[in-house]
Amino acid sequence: MPKMVHSKYGYEPPEWVQADARLDKWYKDKKRRANKHGAFSLEKKRRKQHAKDKKMPLS
Repeated sequence: MPKMVHSKYGYEPPEWVQADARLDKWYKDKKRRANKHGAFSLEKKRRKQHAKDKKMPLS
């Protein structure tokens, strides 16, 4: 039986600790990239409408 190692998830075999570390790193990077690009922003970024795109009222 492999030696059990204490990790932040409890006592696990060393292979599981390495797998957890890889998953944690992947999740942290995924979350950072999503925040960087505004994927989880509650306030949508709206683009300003330029004058040439607006319709001129007929008068």
